[in-house]
Amino acid sequence: MSIRITALYLVVAGLSIYAWKDWFKSLCGLILLMGVIEHEDMPKTMLGIQGLNLWNILFLMILLAWIASRRRDNLTWDMPRHASVLLILYLGVIVLGFLRAVFDRSYLGHYPLASLISEELINTVKWVLPGILLFDGCRSRKQVVMALVCILAVYLLLSMQVMKRMPFESALGGENERIQRIRLKICLSIGYSAPNLSAILAGASWAMLAALPLVHKKKHWLLLLAAAGMVSFGQALTGGRAGYLAWGATGLTLCLLKWRKYLLLAPVMLIVLPMVFPGTAERMLQGFGQTDASGEKTVNDYEMTSGRTLIWPYVIDKIGESPVVGHGRLAMARIGLRDKLMADYGESFPHPHNMYLQTLLDNGILGSIPIFLFWGTMLVYSARLFRSRNRLYAAVGGLSLSLMLAQLFAGIGSQYFYPTASTLTVWAAMLLALRVHVEEKRAQEVLQADSVWDVPLPIPEREVAYAHAEEAAWQ
Repeated sequence: MSIRITALYLVVAGLSIYAWKDWFKSLCGLILLMGVIEHEDMPKTMLGIQGLNLWNILFLMILLAWIASRRRDNLTWDMPRHASVLLILYLGVIVLGFLRAVFDRSYLGHYPLASLISEELINTVKWVLPGILLFDGCRSRKQVVMALVCILAVYLLLSMQVMKRMPFESALGGENERIQRIRLKICLSIGYSAPNLSAILAGASWAMLAALPLVHKKKHWLLLLAAAGMVSFGQALTGGRAGYLAWGATGLTLCLLKWRKYLLLAPVMLIVLPMVFPGTAERMLQGFGQTDASGEKTVNDYEMTSGRTLIWPYVIDKIGESPVVGHGRLAMARIGLRDKLMADYGESFPHPHNMYLQTLLDNGILGSIPIFLFWGTMLVYSARLFRSRNRLYAAVGGLSLSLMLAQLFAGIGSQYFYPTASTLTVWAAMLLALRVHVEEKRAQEVLQADSVWDVPLPIPEREVAYAHAEEAAWQ
């Protein structure tokens, strides 16, 4: 056993024991472990038992400590009713789709029932639970900041692994085919495919910039700015084009919502970035300007979209066969579409490579409605917090909004609405924003009842005073 693995065992053991004193801090440590949980050196099982691994053991200890703590501290569940209903319906859609796959396992003969239950149910729902615990546990400003820092640190850890192992010529230019092979191999060793890792990192740099107002010391401000740059560079090295587009679209959306003065820099970045990172620009333009047999310049749709535009019409046709309720979980395989595409085109497409088409194919319009409503509700709450004058609210809102937007934009070419290991931090950020939204409403109710607001103030001064009072009320 290597020194790193031994240290990991000791850390998990320490956090498991400490959870009985302060489960919230151990939960933050659990979230931080997501930066290495999928690494190739991370032990996936213990004693040959499926599901028995370090992360799951630590989570179980935290869950038990949380249950004991809630009973001891007599905490009340204060998630807004509409958010609770949407979340339950969301998880209910996942369970129902899973049950449909269990009772109709067409084309799934290679997928043992035990593995189906483990991967498609348990290992889907469990990634939401840390976010739910985070919502319930954040009861102070200090805890919110701690959770925010841990979520951002996960992305920094992932980008550092990419930067350590990926040759810089991946972003600076080089042999495309050789570099692409290196990308795929290294990203998989970190635990994710290159497109997925690019999408994971797409919103993180913007989230770090949104957290800058929380930092008071100049050296800390510079460190956070450097961390944002590292995450952006790490993403550039992955070569994931959907993630690149998500990064740009997320930044543009944030500028339109709040950072409007930075829109002036957009044309400059469009000129400078291809000059600084020519390899990234080449990757983005892959498929454009190819020469056909007649010598004319054409656009290779297949290469440009990695075959996505080829399979989407087939997926849309299958959605039309059951538009209301869909076909259930793993529909791409269970209705034989995956095998048909393999036979016709010699390439495997296990899912539609579009999160919107996937949920419509699996769950239909009826099952997709609560999913869309939940994400839409969280987007609205996060955007409102991001635009707040309160620095803490704005930082948490910016964190959640950046990560959600990156997933939704990248979802056009990849990603899932189903919770996965790669989106645990997105769920944690969403539910952290929901906690801050609840506390904001509670603070407003208290402040509006305070007689100090009977004193008339000019509107600008009143808004500033209100923001400061909210921040004090949170403490």
